[in-house]
Amino acid sequence: MSVPVNWVLAQTDLGLQLRGGKSGTNREITLALATELPEPFRWLSGGELVLTTGIRLPTDTAERVAYLRGLAECNVAALGFGTGLTHPQIPADLVSGADDIGLPLFEVPLRTPFAAVVKRVTARLAELEYDAVLRASRAQPRMTRAVVYGGARAIVRELARSLTSKVLVLNPAGKVVECHPEALDAPLLEAVREAVADGASALSSSVSMDRSGAALTFQRISVGSAVHGDLVVISKAPLSPIDQILLGHATSLLALDFEKPARLEAAQNELNSHALGLLMSADVDLGPAWTQLSQAADNSGRIRVLVITCESATAAKEAQNVVAAAVGQLGRSLFMRTQDRQLTVVLPGTEGPDFARRIATGISSPIRKLIRVGLSGAQQVDQLLQAVDHAKLASSAAERGGLPLEFAALTGRALLSFDASREILNAVADTMLTPVMDYDRAHGTELVESLRAFLEANGHWESAAAATGVHRHTLRKRITLAESLLGCNLDIARVRAELLLAIIARQP
Repeated sequence: MSVPVNWVLAQTDLGLQLRGGKSGTNREITLALATELPEPFRWLSGGELVLTTGIRLPTDTAERVAYLRGLAECNVAALGFGTGLTHPQIPADLVSGADDIGLPLFEVPLRTPFAAVVKRVTARLAELEYDAVLRASRAQPRMTRAVVYGGARAIVRELARSLTSKVLVLNPAGKVVECHPEALDAPLLEAVREAVADGASALSSSVSMDRSGAALTFQRISVGSAVHGDLVVISKAPLSPIDQILLGHATSLLALDFEKPARLEAAQNELNSHALGLLMSADVDLGPAWTQLSQAADNSGRIRVLVITCESATAAKEAQNVVAAAVGQLGRSLFMRTQDRQLTVVLPGTEGPDFARRIATGISSPIRKLIRVGLSGAQQVDQLLQAVDHAKLASSAAERGGLPLEFAALTGRALLSFDASREILNAVADTMLTPVMDYDRAHGTELVESLRAFLEANGHWESAAAATGVHRHTLRKRITLAESLLGCNLDIARVRAELLLAIIARQP
């Protein structure tokens, strides 16, 4: 950070008066200090505002001018001369020498302590430093967001705005890939290319442009041994350390952005390699596929399969988007396959019914009425096909628009949940139960209800009689009559099972 000499002179309460070297008042002050050394040059590094009372100033004009020239050669920004102690006013030869050299020389009146000048400059430098840090802290998140929404172009634009400079990206061949605020003229572009080429061996470099006097700073955009080009900043003055931090941040973001296509290409190449291997090999090696799938498992190596059966392409598309977003929030890779409007998703085994419900409820209400969701139990990765079958069965039995159905919840109602098995059971009911049902209608009896209670009680007479509200002898007579009408032997467990399913199918 630096303060212009003009700014210091504009602090009217300090009472400073410019006496010589008016042409240099645009110089920048980086430090204010007081010294009475006759030759302080070895301790100066440039940018200083030197304050002195002239107590050890040479008396010879030539030596005084040599003193000023020594300060100028050290790139001192200005000289403040305190009057009223050693000298009532600034010596005339110092004034004329300052004009000749172009070194600003101003008078510090006796009432103004040197400490007041130093404090004022130091406070201003601290204020500018804070502003720069604040600007950088605001610019860094903007650049980070830019890489997500706008890529390299947005990063370059944000950096140019933050540094109030011209920013461009050159690819390894020296071609301009991005530039802001506008394209460079041919001579300037050629000068930039030459400067970058001269510093090709360095990861970062800063030079002064001879033709325009502007400062050029560049950083190499690379990841490992892969070089993607150079990020170049053309500014009016050399970049400050904080500006350099912003430049470094932008360079890192650009490296990440340029690496994305490379990573995608590498992944695509790997998938292509696996596919080619499958096509060329008679003995298909599914090892790579199982290795890939293991990324979907939880820490115990278990997975679940979620199946969403959709009745329209629109429903399938929305379900895909909801699933992708939900899995992305888990920080997991997406393993999803869509075929015939049915989505099959592999999830970590730890993600159970609650996660499936979040997905189902995340689908809009009109679309949700067109889907059925089934979830398998937790299985080891190598049991994928079994988990898929379980999830498909659960999806087939789930209610349209309802909550997801877990496979374990099918126990006791699986056969009745599928149209095909229900048709078979209805056929059995029509074939076997018709005589008993006809008898009930003709005589007003309750043989079917009694038979169901007997079968559900697994042949236990006391329990069945209590369920029907009759004496066990009455129940025994009804069952004997039903057995004769059916023409079957109820002592056989298989017969009892088929009859019970048939009755439940007809009377769910």
